[in-house]
Amino acid sequence: MELFNDKQVSVVLFYSKKFSYAHDGMVNILRSVEAQEKSFKDITIISDSGFATTGLNMNNLKVQEGNLENLSYELKKAVSGMKSDYVVIIDNRQSEVLLKDAYLETVLMAFERKPKAGMIYADYDLKTDSGTIEKHLLKHHIGRVRDNQDYGKVFFYPKNILINAIDEEVKFKTFYDIRLKISEKNEIVHLANRYSGSLATIVDQGKRANVFDYLLDSKDSQLEAEDIISAHLKRIGAFLAPQANYRGRPDENRDLKASVIIPVGQRPVFISMAIESVFKQTVGDIEVIVVVNGGSDDPTAVEVRKYLEGGVKYDATKPKVRLKVVDINNIGFCLNIGTKMAKGKYYIQLDSDDRLKPNAVEKVIEKFESDINIGMVIGSYEAWELKANGEYCRIKEMPVVTHDEWTEDNGRNNLLRINGAGAPRCIPFEVIKEIGYFDMNDTPFARNYGEDYDIVCRISEKYKIGRIFDPIYEVVRHSGGTDHNIDELTVNRNDEAKDQMRLEAIERRIEINKGT
Repeated sequence: MELFNDKQVSVVLFYSKKFSYAHDGMVNILRSVEAQEKSFKDITIISDSGFATTGLNMNNLKVQEGNLENLSYELKKAVSGMKSDYVVIIDNRQSEVLLKDAYLETVLMAFERKPKAGMIYADYDLKTDSGTIEKHLLKHHIGRVRDNQDYGKVFFYPKNILINAIDEEVKFKTFYDIRLKISEKNEIVHLANRYSGSLATIVDQGKRANVFDYLLDSKDSQLEAEDIISAHLKRIGAFLAPQANYRGRPDENRDLKASVIIPVGQRPVFISMAIESVFKQTVGDIEVIVVVNGGSDDPTAVEVRKYLEGGVKYDATKPKVRLKVVDINNIGFCLNIGTKMAKGKYYIQLDSDDRLKPNAVEKVIEKFESDINIGMVIGSYEAWELKANGEYCRIKEMPVVTHDEWTEDNGRNNLLRINGAGAPRCIPFEVIKEIGYFDMNDTPFARNYGEDYDIVCRISEKYKIGRIFDPIYEVVRHSGGTDHNIDELTVNRNDEAKDQMRLEAIERRIEINKGT
């Protein structure tokens, strides 16, 4: 017996001979559509290279010839001609996407429970060579404004809401634009899976998560995404106008120009490299503060003591190295303790496994001194790799990471759609204190991740961000790094933390624009 007879639903899919899977893979997708307990009213394939329907015996199947590089236009054309109440879009452009037999009944039942929903998405199974993995997605909230957030590949919409959300001019970020527009007026519902409750299966393309993926997006795609997030923030009252709210930073005379703070735990192999990159700076009146967070047994402290007075690597002509050992692994706490200890005027970021270019501090100070409204300076960096043989090599295929999507007029708005802002991050210590110090895992979901992102958001609401587009920092990739090829649970945990920070930033900005 077919239920929901009063509900008419259409489905849209895509096809090209350029897809990584063959014609037979598309047939598999269509078979999963056809197998639904509740039938689709019609099925539309948008294709740039035709599609042979011979032998499928699907009377409700239609092929719409079009240009998949103009997806929004083709999608609006397809949906406009449908007579149904609801539309399901299967984004099968990258992978085979197979619906579970009860998919359609499940989302229709969910819509009866959530009649204000403008979009329904669900957890999915990821089929890999080694087995099937259940992918647990994050629940939507107003802080989920990243353009690379995973919402799966199958979306259910009321047709009238979808039609109004499609902008035919959007070329690269169709589903991002649709999602943000719908979220402004309607609920976005997530159907979660504990086990065996996924609504679809996606065939893995063998790609692992990497937090730097967004840097590889094309320039045109990045610019379009910036336009989309800016328009969204304007519609919800969270857009910060160019130059608005800037103020002169507090000033204070200090003994030194800058303090380089290195929070570190269990990294005895790398810490010397970081410290000695400070010794090579063209500015001499600086210091290094190393906060070892692994307690008295952490071997990193042994290496740092070699640079203290009386140590085998001590050099009175070099910047002074100061050591603080704590037994609590909390990065924000380490940075805040370093802030309390600092004798310099400016905080300079340095991770224990990275390196500063010799002119880094000099360029940072020059940038600060160029404008009293600058409350933070962010540099650009190169990606390096530590080989198994101990050799450091520049990763040539990755260009210098400039984060040039950060423009003077719109960088602080565009920041909310991406996961990073560049390195090193440098701040006057008086601004750190005024802003309320670094996050200490006291915001929801924060677990030694995102404390730097949070402070960039906060400072950018009050001060200008100075940018250095020359590389002044070297990020070193290695097997023990925390940012590369990380597992999905860690990705979700980290995204929860930063998206919560985005949520709070959006709420603050709405209040700023209200004048409260």
